[in-house]
Amino acid sequence: MRSAVTGPHLEPLSTRLEDFDATVAGTASYLRGLWPELEGVVFEVTQAPAEAIHVDHIDRWKVAHDERRITFHRLPIVRFLRLQEGEERDEKLLIESCVFRAVAEFLDKDPWELAPGRYRHL
Repeated sequence: MRSAVTGPHLEPLSTRLEDFDATVAGTASYLRGLWPELEGVVFEVTQAPAEAIHVDHIDRWKVAHDERRITFHRLPIVRFLRLQEGEERDEKLLIESCVFRAVAEFLDKDPWELAPGRYRHL
């Protein structure tokens, strides 16, 4: 058995699940501020449903125009990362890029059109 890393007097550290959800929510909120067409669109996170697994690929997200819903499959996104220890920034950028690409698919735009200049410093 392991004890809590933070001890009884400190706030618990966030989990990878919480970090993933926070990155998706933050990026979605940013894009909602830029694109009024996203008003009412539901952003959700799932693990990896069976219908996301195909013979030649695994879906990382699903866009449902009629339901105004974008679903992100967490495991396919994070499992394909080839990160070394301490590369949390790269993981966050990958998650953000998936949100950008899914929203671009929803809006029928190129991902680079969504926030011109956001990643210009990279």
